[in-house]
Amino acid sequence: MSDTFKVGKWEFTSRLMVGTGKYASNEEMVAALEASGAEVVTVAVRRVELDKTKESLLDHIDLDKYTLLPNTAACFTADDAIRTCMLAREALETDLVKLEVLGDEKTLFPDNEATLEAARFLVKEGFTVMPYTSDDPIMARKLEDLGCAAVMPLAAPIGSGLGIRNPYNIKIILENANVPVIVDAGVGTASDAAVAMELGCDGVLMNTGIAGAKDPVKMARAMNLAVEAGRLAYHSGRIAKKLYATASSPLTGLID
Repeated sequence: MSDTFKVGKWEFTSRLMVGTGKYASNEEMVAALEASGAEVVTVAVRRVELDKTKESLLDHIDLDKYTLLPNTAACFTADDAIRTCMLAREALETDLVKLEVLGDEKTLFPDNEATLEAARFLVKEGFTVMPYTSDDPIMARKLEDLGCAAVMPLAAPIGSGLGIRNPYNIKIILENANVPVIVDAGVGTASDAAVAMELGCDGVLMNTGIAGAKDPVKMARAMNLAVEAGRLAYHSGRIAKKLYATASSPLTGLID
């Protein structure tokens, strides 16, 4: 793909962003990252060793090749998420963060009020904020109005693999957004990623869909191809849906 998209000061060619959790080994993770073609790699700040004197997940990620996207996974309050972002900026030397403030442990749906509170503070502190949010167009608009550099509506609950449950809300978000829209959470297989891109999303972020597959490396490659195919299909302009058939080889206009 030759087209790029920007999040704050960062510009990317790959529209697939991938996580680093749940792999059977660091070697498998490295191979899957390579197969995905991703440029952005998420790391859960609260789940990695940031002490550079000790072995860490970060030792296995080529920082000359990948842009780190620290996330606030496992944060259930705005204060926890803010502290985690501050820690990420200090330890990883980046202002780019994926903001997650979860509402409960069972559904892992975002807490909208706490997300807005944390986003407001972080934007004022100079962070480039990419918030995980529900697929609510009003919430997406509020986050953009606060100054978030992107909005990341869920496709379905985190790790569920259900794919996009409400494409109509995603379409409304896309129609009104002036920042990148990146589908996050719930992607289970390549066709889910393709659907997101065919809708016009700027990108897709996933972890479990790849790491949880029987062959994560092959699935990473499949997701890479799906994102590219979906983006091409979006730009190609699909045919209109019709109730009845239209002949592929019509008889009209033929010379007797």
